[in-house]
Amino acid sequence: MGKLTATGAKALTAPGRYSDGDGLELLIGRSGAKSWVVRVQKDGKRRDIGAGSFKKVSLADARKRAERIRSQIEAGIDPVAERRKEKGIPTFRSAAALVHAEQKKGWKNGKHTDQWINTLTTYAFPAFGDVSVAGIDAAAVRDVLAAIWLTKPETARRLRQRIGTVIDWAVGKGYREASLAWPVINKALPKQRDKAKHHAAMPYADLPAFMAELRSKETMGRLALEAQILTACRSGEVRGALWPEIDLDAGLWTIPAERMKGGRNTLCRSLTRLWRFSGAWWPTSARTTNLCSPARPRANRCPI
Repeated sequence: MGKLTATGAKALTAPGRYSDGDGLELLIGRSGAKSWVVRVQKDGKRRDIGAGSFKKVSLADARKRAERIRSQIEAGIDPVAERRKEKGIPTFRSAAALVHAEQKKGWKNGKHTDQWINTLTTYAFPAFGDVSVAGIDAAAVRDVLAAIWLTKPETARRLRQRIGTVIDWAVGKGYREASLAWPVINKALPKQRDKAKHHAAMPYADLPAFMAELRSKETMGRLALEAQILTACRSGEVRGALWPEIDLDAGLWTIPAERMKGGRNTLCRSLTRLWRFSGAWWPTSARTTNLCSPARPRANRCPI
């Protein structure tokens, strides 16, 4: 006969563990939340298996669940794994594939699309790809990250972010009750000492002389480079500029959202001189394309 009674269990409020016997315990958290857990031991390893919320599972039903869990353990069956199979919870590998399929629709960079799943395939899947996404714990993730944390710091940080995305997706889908304890994982990793590697840049004081030299020969490539410097746009946005985007009278260049990495329309001003010269160099009558900087003979090109 159990030690607890339905009335007595309901009256308990102090945080702690209250045993009913045969491994069944009533767990009361600091917040006052109550739940049933079954403590079992197999092959010298002890573990707690949830048996439901106190509000939803009566004492009598908790005892029945505890009995079933003990029987499964004795038969060599993992009760938690069986429960996941019944719920149809995907493995981490399957969950990652679903997340990748959903999110890649909003990505513009094909290389990034491939790298996202490849990083997980290379480093995460060998360790826990076939584990239920609900069963991924902080220790498993920490070990995967630690293997490359110091040797491939940038890759490790991206791997951390991508694992987190899959785990958060699983929480949102109801496959997990909570995300991972990232503060704990981060503190369990050694400090990275890699320094940020910046692209080479011209000293600001040298820019006036450089611009004067750049403007000494007004070729299409030099105009494109000047436009890039003045607007801080990406080279692809400058090279892909179209005449319908240019308002010479207003001195405006409107880059449509579909050509911007950020996916928003962008206005650039004070480029009238550049576009007027570009239009004179490549007059409307001679255009076979809407590109402001179409291909020209190699001798006239200055690639950026």
